[in-house]
Amino acid sequence: MKRLFDIVVSLIILSVFLPFGIILSIAILLESRGGVFYRQERVGRFGKTFRLWKFRTMRKNADKLGKLTVGMRDPRITRVGYFIRKVKLDEFPQFLNVLSGEMSIVGPRPEVQEYVDLYTAEQREILNVKPGITDYASLEYFKENELLGKAENPRETYINEVMPAKIELNKKYIANPTLGTDISIMWKTFLKIVAR
Repeated sequence: MKRLFDIVVSLIILSVFLPFGIILSIAILLESRGGVFYRQERVGRFGKTFRLWKFRTMRKNADKLGKLTVGMRDPRITRVGYFIRKVKLDEFPQFLNVLSGEMSIVGPRPEVQEYVDLYTAEQREILNVKPGITDYASLEYFKENELLGKAENPRETYINEVMPAKIELNKKYIANPTLGTDISIMWKTFLKIVAR
């Protein structure tokens, strides 16, 4: 049921979003070189890696300077990228990951291998479900980039404070992964985006 729901909703959202996606693509290409999309390797279900789709919001090869985005005024972010990130439009291409079966709409956000390697055996339990575009942690840490931007050591803050808290929220979802829960999280995420 969840898989069918993911496919139907993803097709509807991608169809509605297509005209805006074309406009965003043109704006991204006009501002900087490097292509429309950014594909980053993330860790999915059972620890299997996959390539996550996002609209490119940073300058070419920016990820070589670090995987964490620190604040919305990170100098690696383009002007168009700043707008795209502010309203969370960079995440929309991930509905392609949902259609391909690598992700669900709702589920624990997929991490990069660097941080998954730091998980304890108990924390790795969240890898038993498909990762998602949004979840409880996405709602709680909707302004995560801004939070890390204020930290003295963003990486340490993420590893020691943010990541463990997000994993606990992931466990909350895994304990009750119903369709009703998914719809509730999706609706709350929509309201957060609109409020931006």
